[in-house]
Amino acid sequence: MKGLMKLYLFLSLFFVAGVLAYSQNDSLFKQGNKLYNDGEYQAAITKYQKILENGKHSAEVYFNLANAHYKLNHIAPSIYYYEKALQLKPNDNDINNNVGFARNMTIDAIEKVPEVGFSRFMKSIVNTFSYNTWGMISIGFMILFVLFFLTYYFTYSTGKKRISFVLSLCSFGVSLTMLFFAFSKSGLDAKDQPAIVFAQETQVKSEPNLRSNEVFLLHEGTKVQILDTVNNWKRIKLADGKTGWIIAGDLKAL
Repeated sequence: MKGLMKLYLFLSLFFVAGVLAYSQNDSLFKQGNKLYNDGEYQAAITKYQKILENGKHSAEVYFNLANAHYKLNHIAPSIYYYEKALQLKPNDNDINNNVGFARNMTIDAIEKVPEVGFSRFMKSIVNTFSYNTWGMISIGFMILFVLFFLTYYFTYSTGKKRISFVLSLCSFGVSLTMLFFAFSKSGLDAKDQPAIVFAQETQVKSEPNLRSNEVFLLHEGTKVQILDTVNNWKRIKLADGKTGWIIAGDLKAL
């Protein structure tokens, strides 16, 4: 009885804490929106940042935070938070439009090398769903495989046996294919380590030390991919394929 009372008390406190946290974050969001509409962009940023500090992450908070930074001509932070919003809502038209405006403020003009052929085709398929979604689809077809196989095993009709056997094989094949897509998506996500340059200007070196040659310069707001880490250096890759080493403090990982 005492155990049940303790559990009830814990759940009640947990529920109340969740309601209070939601109420506080909702209040901060509304305050931030009002400050933004009044042109108090820095004050609005403070409110939105407080929501993030409370552990609440949403595309709406990141989007409004990015808009406030954009109004203050903060190139790197605006692009960074638009990108964070896109991670949660990649197909949102407003976010995609605004991040395009923010990118136009950057100095570095880097043309993305387009992928062609089978690799592009496979990536387009694999990126259709998340790792978890592909996994759930795989499990669903595996369940169908079991059901069709049981039907094949227990039925006496030759026609039904033939159909059940074919459907069980198809379900098993699709399940394995979906599982392959799930692991492929996991691999792509693991390799995808984007970051935004926050330094106004930074040198990209040929090796992870200050004595090495400068390969090229980068400026704030440029998006890169992190390939490796050595001490306080990051090996990066640009959309055009160029690589080099940059001081870790000049980047902010997404």
